Amino acid sequence: MRAEFHNGGAFARTARGSGNNAVVAAGAGDAVEVNSAWQSRMSEGGIALSAKLIVSFTTTLAAGATLTFAGNFQDALDGTGLGAADFGASVPATVVATGAAGGSTETGTFEIDVDLSGAREFIRGQMTPNLSAGATDTAAWHMDFVFFGDHRQPITKSPVNIGSVDAL
Repeated sequence: MRAEFHNGGAFARTARGSGNNAVVAAGAGDAVEVNSAWQSRMSEGGIALSAKLIVSFTTTLAAGATLTFAGNFQDALDGTGLGAADFGASVPATVVATGAAGGSTETGTFEIDVDLSGAREFIRGQMTPNLSAGATDTAAWHMDFVFFGDHRQPITKSPVNIGSVDAL
Protein backbone atom coordinates (compact mmCIF):
# COMPACT_ATOMS: atom_id res chain seq x y z
CA MET A 1 0.00 0.00 0.00
CA ARG A 2 1.49 3.32 -1.08
CA ALA A 3 0.43 5.14 2.09
CA GLU A 4 2.53 2.76 4.17
CA PHE A 5 5.65 3.42 2.08
CA HIS A 6 4.96 7.15 2.07
CA ASN A 7 5.02 7.14 5.89
CA GLY A 8 8.57 5.77 6.03
CA GLY A 9 9.12 6.94 9.60
CA ALA A 10 6.81 4.21 10.86
CA PHE A 11 9.11 1.60 9.32
CA ALA A 12 12.27 2.79 11.07
CA ARG A 13 13.47 3.42 14.61
CA THR A 14 16.22 5.69 15.79
CA ALA A 15 18.96 5.38 18.40
CA ARG A 16 21.36 7.98 19.74
CA GLY A 17 24.87 7.20 18.59
CA SER A 18 27.08 9.76 20.32
CA GLY A 19 26.81 13.05 22.10
CA ASN A 20 28.33 16.28 20.92
CA ASN A 21 31.85 15.83 19.60
CA ALA A 22 34.33 18.51 18.58
CA VAL A 23 37.59 18.57 16.69
CA VAL A 24 40.08 21.37 16.11
CA ALA A 25 42.72 21.04 13.41
CA ALA A 26 46.14 20.90 14.99
CA GLY A 27 48.13 19.44 12.14
CA ALA A 28 49.12 15.86 11.51
CA GLY A 29 47.62 13.44 14.00
CA ASP A 30 44.65 15.62 15.00
CA ALA A 31 42.17 12.89 14.07
CA VAL A 32 40.80 10.98 17.07
CA GLU A 33 38.42 8.02 16.76
CA VAL A 34 35.09 8.46 18.55
CA ASN A 35 32.98 5.47 19.60
CA SER A 36 29.20 5.69 19.57
CA ALA A 37 27.19 4.06 22.32
CA TRP A 38 26.39 0.37 21.93
CA GLN A 39 22.89 -0.01 20.44
CA SER A 40 20.68 -3.07 20.55
CA ARG A 41 19.24 -4.06 17.20
CA MET A 42 16.38 -5.84 19.02
CA SER A 43 12.90 -4.38 19.42
CA GLU A 44 9.41 -5.76 20.07
CA GLY A 45 9.22 -6.43 16.33
CA GLY A 46 12.41 -8.47 16.09
CA ILE A 47 15.95 -7.60 15.17
CA ALA A 48 16.89 -4.83 12.72
CA LEU A 49 18.57 -6.13 9.58
CA SER A 50 20.02 -2.85 8.37
CA ALA A 51 20.85 0.62 9.58
CA LYS A 52 21.87 4.05 8.45
CA LEU A 53 24.46 5.88 10.54
CA ILE A 54 23.93 9.62 10.17
CA VAL A 55 26.84 11.90 11.06
CA SER A 56 25.63 15.51 11.39
CA PHE A 57 28.21 18.28 11.40
CA THR A 58 28.88 22.00 11.36
CA THR A 59 32.42 23.00 10.45
CA THR A 60 34.35 26.22 9.96
CA LEU A 61 36.93 25.78 7.21
CA ALA A 62 39.59 27.92 5.56
CA ALA A 63 39.36 28.25 1.78
CA GLY A 64 39.99 24.84 0.21
CA ALA A 65 40.32 23.08 3.58
CA THR A 66 38.33 19.88 4.10
CA LEU A 67 36.50 17.89 6.75
CA THR A 68 36.89 14.14 6.24
CA PHE A 69 35.35 11.18 8.08
CA ALA A 70 36.58 7.58 8.10
CA GLY A 71 35.49 4.73 10.34
CA ASN A 72 34.16 1.28 10.91
CA PHE A 73 31.52 -0.64 12.83
CA GLN A 74 31.76 -3.16 15.63
CA ASP A 75 29.31 -5.74 16.93
CA ALA A 76 29.14 -7.32 20.38
CA LEU A 77 27.19 -9.76 22.53
CA ASP A 78 25.82 -7.16 24.94
CA GLY A 79 25.59 -3.44 25.69
CA THR A 80 28.91 -3.42 27.55
CA GLY A 81 30.78 -4.46 24.40
CA LEU A 82 31.42 -8.06 25.50
CA GLY A 83 33.29 -9.82 22.69
CA ALA A 84 33.50 -6.65 20.57
CA ALA A 85 34.88 -7.17 17.08
CA ASP A 86 35.03 -5.17 13.88
CA PHE A 87 32.05 -5.88 11.66
CA GLY A 88 31.82 -5.41 7.91
CA ALA A 89 33.99 -3.29 5.66
CA SER A 90 35.57 -0.11 6.97
CA VAL A 91 34.32 3.29 5.87
CA PRO A 92 36.97 4.89 3.64
CA ALA A 93 38.10 8.45 4.32
CA THR A 94 35.42 10.60 2.67
CA VAL A 95 35.51 14.38 2.23
CA VAL A 96 32.17 15.70 3.50
CA ALA A 97 32.83 19.47 3.35
CA THR A 98 35.24 21.87 1.65
CA GLY A 99 35.81 25.50 2.62
CA ALA A 100 34.64 28.08 0.07
CA ALA A 101 36.77 31.02 -1.13
CA GLY A 102 37.68 33.19 1.84
CA GLY A 103 36.67 30.40 4.24
CA SER A 104 33.16 29.30 5.19
CA THR A 105 30.93 27.53 7.66
CA GLU A 106 29.48 24.32 6.26
CA THR A 107 26.64 22.26 7.73
CA GLY A 108 25.52 18.86 6.53
CA THR A 109 25.23 15.13 7.04
CA PHE A 110 27.29 12.12 6.06
CA GLU A 111 25.21 8.94 5.79
CA ILE A 112 26.45 5.36 5.79
CA ASP A 113 24.18 2.39 4.98
CA VAL A 114 25.04 -0.79 6.88
CA ASP A 115 23.83 -4.35 6.20
CA LEU A 116 23.46 -5.86 9.69
CA SER A 117 22.10 -9.24 8.67
CA GLY A 118 25.24 -11.04 9.91
CA ALA A 119 25.92 -8.89 12.97
CA ARG A 120 25.43 -9.82 16.60
CA GLU A 121 22.72 -7.98 18.56
CA PHE A 122 24.72 -4.92 19.63
CA ILE A 123 26.35 -2.51 17.19
CA ARG A 124 28.33 0.71 17.40
CA GLY A 125 29.98 3.09 14.99
CA GLN A 126 33.57 4.28 15.28
CA MET A 127 34.18 7.48 13.33
CA THR A 128 37.36 9.50 12.91
CA PRO A 129 37.05 13.13 11.75
CA ASN A 130 40.01 14.92 10.21
CA LEU A 131 40.44 18.61 9.37
CA SER A 132 43.03 19.33 6.69
CA ALA A 133 44.06 22.89 7.60
CA GLY A 134 45.53 24.78 10.53
CA ALA A 135 44.25 25.42 14.02
CA THR A 136 41.57 27.86 12.82
CA ASP A 137 39.40 25.07 11.42
CA THR A 138 36.88 23.45 13.77
CA ALA A 139 34.02 20.96 13.57
CA ALA A 140 31.16 20.04 15.87
CA TRP A 141 29.45 16.74 15.09
CA HIS A 142 27.44 13.79 16.38
CA MET A 143 26.14 10.48 15.07
CA ASP A 144 22.78 8.71 15.25
CA PHE A 145 21.47 5.36 14.00
CA VAL A 146 18.26 4.68 12.08
CA PHE A 147 17.38 0.97 12.15
CA PHE A 148 15.26 -0.84 9.52
CA GLY A 149 14.03 -4.34 8.77
CA ASP A 150 12.38 -5.45 12.02
CA HIS A 151 9.79 -8.17 11.41
CA ARG A 152 6.84 -6.22 12.77
CA GLN A 153 5.61 -3.40 10.53
CA PRO A 154 5.21 -0.64 11.37
CA ILE A 155 8.16 -0.70 13.77
CA THR A 156 7.32 2.47 15.66
CA LYS A 157 4.44 4.84 16.10
CA SER A 158 5.33 8.46 16.76
CA PRO A 159 3.29 10.29 19.39
CA VAL A 160 2.81 13.10 16.85
CA ASN A 161 1.87 12.69 13.20
CA ILE A 162 1.82 15.84 11.05
CA GLY A 163 -0.48 15.48 8.06
CA SER A 164 -2.03 12.31 6.76
CA VAL A 165 -1.19 9.90 3.99
CA ASP A 166 -4.44 7.97 4.36
CA ALA A 167 -5.94 9.55 1.24
CA LEU A 168 -3.15 8.36 -1.08
